[in-house]
Amino acid sequence: MSTTSSKRFAPAFNHTTLVILAAALILSAAMGIRQTFGLFIGPFSFDRGLPVTLIAFAIALHNLVWGFAQPFAGAAADRYGSAPVVAFGATTFAAGLTLSATAPSGPFLIVGMGLLVGIGVSCTTFGVVLPAVGRVASPEKRSMAMGLVSAGGSAGQVLMVPLVQGIRLNAGIATSLFVLAFVMLMVAPLGMVLDRRAHTATPRHEPPVAPLRAVLAQAARHRGYRLLTLGFFTCGFQLAFIATHLPGYLSLCHMPVGLGATALALIGLFNMVGSWACGWLGGRFRQHYVLGWLYLIRSVTIGAFFLLPKSAVTVVIFAAVMGLTWLGTVPLTSGLVAKVFGTRHLGSLFGVCFLSHQIGSFLGAWLGGVVFDLTGSYSLLWQATVASGLIAALLHFPIDDSTLHAPALLSEPAGA
Repeated sequence: MSTTSSKRFAPAFNHTTLVILAAALILSAAMGIRQTFGLFIGPFSFDRGLPVTLIAFAIALHNLVWGFAQPFAGAAADRYGSAPVVAFGATTFAAGLTLSATAPSGPFLIVGMGLLVGIGVSCTTFGVVLPAVGRVASPEKRSMAMGLVSAGGSAGQVLMVPLVQGIRLNAGIATSLFVLAFVMLMVAPLGMVLDRRAHTATPRHEPPVAPLRAVLAQAARHRGYRLLTLGFFTCGFQLAFIATHLPGYLSLCHMPVGLGATALALIGLFNMVGSWACGWLGGRFRQHYVLGWLYLIRSVTIGAFFLLPKSAVTVVIFAAVMGLTWLGTVPLTSGLVAKVFGTRHLGSLFGVCFLSHQIGSFLGAWLGGVVFDLTGSYSLLWQATVASGLIAALLHFPIDDSTLHAPALLSEPAGA
């Protein structure tokens, strides 16, 4: 009897592990590459004579395009599967990097690093890969599985930042971007793994399927979903500002050359632990409470770093704590959406929520460049990241995370 049971459940276990691994590799490539963009601000400015504001706008634009494209990418993956969406996204991402490598002027950089990269990222990151994981993981293990994928995805940041820094210093901007484009093409086939379905002994317990329009209307009326979406804006604002402008800020503080790249790599390293830990905590405590404390800890850390004297030690400590709280919001947020609304339309619902995140990312990256060009300092943006984080913490604690039952979801007209 025990042998039969082990044979019955082993394939499901192996399949879930395979999906987690494939999702982590896709996420690792896409997120690792985009986390290197801050390293190109100085070189693009010095070597190609482009203003910092324009470069920051191109980086910021990809965040905005990512946000607006994410609901459509998520809906396409919900309907057609992850394989075609990931393949299209990886190819588009690679095309954007290639165009950026050969860009003779600012408009080409905006199209490459802004428009094409933004579309590519939307098809190869959270809104596409995490719903695939959520559907194969059991409800009690879903938060943990999403945390593992987010943690595995952080490996890309750990590996890509020093790799790009080394290639750029030895071979130039173009070569480093060509290498990154090749990496994206290599992960394109992995989307097929996400679409495979395991044959389990017991079916998943999900609410009856409702039309997408009805679910979106229900979500728009749900106070907790609105608070979650507003709070997610802060995550994007804080992370994009730090990832884009931390290397430049450390140079202004007369820190050693290369410390910015080291800090970004450390953030990725500690994010591997932090994302897993947040997924683990989300499976044992109410996820919106964990989110509230995460935003609070992150904001206090940012404020302390801004106020304290700068040294290699304070930079390393800051990078470590930020890494522990970096992308832990993603498995918690997507897990909370899945808990309330189910996984059938998770890609679409998380995509809408993620749009708020990316509007924040656009403003964090772009305003950093604008404020620096106008004032010669990043001080206003550091203060804004602290204030927005405290507000986000207050928004998350009162969220109602009760699961919506089928009648509530299906109360919309059948043709909606």
